[in-house]
Amino acid sequence: MAEAILEVRDLHKHYPLTQGILFKKQVGAVKAVDGVDFELASGETLGIVGESGCGKSTVAKMLVNLEKPTSGSIRYKGEDLTKLSPRALKAVRRNIQMVFQDPYTSLNPRMTVGDIIGEPYEIHPEVAPKGDRRRKVQDLLDVVGLNPEYINRYPHQFSGGQRQRIGIARGLALQPEIIVADEPVSALDVSVQAQVINLLDRLQAEFALSYVFIAHDLSIVRHISDRVGVMYLGRIVEIGTDAQIYEHPTHPYTQALLSAVPVPDPEAREHRERIILTGDVPSPANVPSGCRFRTRCWKAQERCTLEVPLLAVPAVYRLADTPAKHDSACHFAEEKQVVPPEDALAHAGPLKETAAGTGPAAEPPGATLLKKEPPGPGPDLDLDEKTGEKTGDGTGDGTGGEDADGGTGGEDTGGGTGGISKES
Repeated sequence: MAEAILEVRDLHKHYPLTQGILFKKQVGAVKAVDGVDFELASGETLGIVGESGCGKSTVAKMLVNLEKPTSGSIRYKGEDLTKLSPRALKAVRRNIQMVFQDPYTSLNPRMTVGDIIGEPYEIHPEVAPKGDRRRKVQDLLDVVGLNPEYINRYPHQFSGGQRQRIGIARGLALQPEIIVADEPVSALDVSVQAQVINLLDRLQAEFALSYVFIAHDLSIVRHISDRVGVMYLGRIVEIGTDAQIYEHPTHPYTQALLSAVPVPDPEAREHRERIILTGDVPSPANVPSGCRFRTRCWKAQERCTLEVPLLAVPAVYRLADTPAKHDSACHFAEEKQVVPPEDALAHAGPLKETAAGTGPAAEPPGATLLKKEPPGPGPDLDLDEKTGEKTGDGTGDGTGGEDADGGTGGEDTGGGTGGISKES
């Protein structure tokens, strides 16, 4: 692993709960993030997955200083960002930029594309002199696969995929080393997701970027990530390489998440084990004692109520040479391969469902959970970034060299302004 350029240690974000009108008294706290630790190496992509409300986006906002941590440290190249003066922090923030989840609300509707992408130059004028800014903005539009002539258009004149490209261009303006991508494709349809993921892959290689990539879609996270962290109720419960997490998960929550991933192969879908969790996610204002997953875990014992499990390599695997040797916050961590391999399908029994608290069903032999391929139909991920035409066995979406998610010269599949829109 390359040298870490970003280190997060014991990061907390608690939102106070108060009573009273004139004299407010704190009576509790919503523990949105409650002790997160990870590192990001130069040129690496760290994926973070988890249910809604687990604290992923709050972590992202703290990394770019949009939220102030309650406690903990965020070190960029050895400097603790939580202790810098405003002037020093402004200089460092050039190197850590963010791409937001919603391409519709993250762009100011009253500003042109040129003003939106060029706004970082107003804050950091040393990056681009005034006379050079228009050319730099046009260059950035070209880099993300948009026509530089769109510089005077407004956000409402673009489709969702094109707006997200504008957001990415804004993030690249100051030539950062780290980009925090908070669910950048969740609001886009599958074919446009493919284009944006391909674009992020290409930009990482071209500009030597490091990504913190947050998403719900496990297949997308695996496609783009070098390492993956799984969050539950404000903490990372398991972290490792993509192969370790997807093919050799040891934490029960990770195993339950992976068992819920849709499997396109009918044979594998019929014979795989499905882990059904019971109950709801506890409130972050009233976190369970000990292991916070114990209220939904089928392995829970008295120890889980009394002791908080550490995020570390399980004792049973510390001396072993196995892919299961990675950090997992569980007292009873055990490798469990959720989907049976293809060569075992002919001998596998029917689908087994395991309800939390009732004990697991018999495990099938080892498995490969997911192929490291982008989601959706194969040809979609071979779309040309600028033309929108598929290089696989599909058919192109646009004509005249325009983008598949909003062209102006031909038929538009993403809601562009100059063609026939198929997106309602």
